[in-house]
Amino acid sequence: MDFALTEEQTAIFDMARAFGQDNIAPHARTWEREGTIPKELWPQIAELGFGGLYVSEEGGGSGLSRLDATLVFEALSMACPSVAAFLSIHNMCAKMLDSFASDEMKARVMPGVLSMETVLSYCLTEPGSGSDAAALKTRAERSNEGYILNGTKAFISGGGYSDAYIVMVRTGEDGPRGISTVYVEDGTPGLSFGGLEDKMGWRSQPTAQVQFDDCNIPAHNLVGEENKGFSYAMAGLDGGRLNIAACSLGAAQQALDMTLTYMGERKAFGKPIDQFQALQFRLADLEIQLQAARTFLRQAAWKLDNGAPDATKFCAMAKKFVTEAGSNIVNQCLQLHGGYGYLADYGIEKLVRDLRVHEILEGTNEIMRLIVARQMLAER
Repeated sequence: MDFALTEEQTAIFDMARAFGQDNIAPHARTWEREGTIPKELWPQIAELGFGGLYVSEEGGGSGLSRLDATLVFEALSMACPSVAAFLSIHNMCAKMLDSFASDEMKARVMPGVLSMETVLSYCLTEPGSGSDAAALKTRAERSNEGYILNGTKAFISGGGYSDAYIVMVRTGEDGPRGISTVYVEDGTPGLSFGGLEDKMGWRSQPTAQVQFDDCNIPAHNLVGEENKGFSYAMAGLDGGRLNIAACSLGAAQQALDMTLTYMGERKAFGKPIDQFQALQFRLADLEIQLQAARTFLRQAAWKLDNGAPDATKFCAMAKKFVTEAGSNIVNQCLQLHGGYGYLADYGIEKLVRDLRVHEILEGTNEIMRLIVARQMLAER
């Protein structure tokens, strides 16, 4: 087994990290205070090919593997996990369109999506359906022109900010078989948004409810086939779980790097605190946990890329393990900074806040355990 990255993969990581450190990291705290990410950032990211990371090359995308994509998110999250995670959401939506949309729709919308002149949001969760996503109630009734949408989506990253929304709606019976996917452009009559959510972390991402009140969309904005939308929505989740794990990984690496620097400079009892053996043991434990998480994540990505039968299980395990490892590492790095870690100036407390939600979204870590346990029992 070869665990080394190829030259191309190393170049992808280095390019993403350099862009993040130059164009995101210096502004991360300002964007957090302002509660938004400047729209002009996205076309700059798209120039690197990051607007369609795993959109097929035939479709105008970069055609990267899932492992390659995790390198991009790991590198960008070293600058700001909130920005990196928002890019992951856009890419999940772009892949859904590339995989399932009609040729007419792709010709119409994908150029803007890939250039990130059109930023996308993913709308599945509702106030009453989180982990039980198939219980969604937002309905799309057929009309002469297309569909009339009514309902509410909750916790939507980019709500009121994005240019278009990939929305899972009910067109048929209860349960997953009655769900379809539609494309709703910003400015469509009947589309509105709740107030911005005041969140613990990911504060640079505008998050709001997305509301549909007799929202009329044309028939050609149906993605794929009617009543197959739930399978479309689920198809992207294995990769999305890897991406969010990669965001935890990159932020944890950044926190540990910052902590190593700080401990070499901070003195107590007449010497740098990195000379105390008890603290050296703490550092070693964090490095072991970080490297174990990185290896686990890349193994899961490799399985997904190669269509391994246990890929979903490994993606769930990696998401659970890496996000919890990331949260623990950044929290321990805050502790090693002492009182300074609690101050915004040092950047550690932001990472603690940003990473906490990674254990909840893309399927809660409780659901990850459920997926793993069910597959274990099925394999018995």
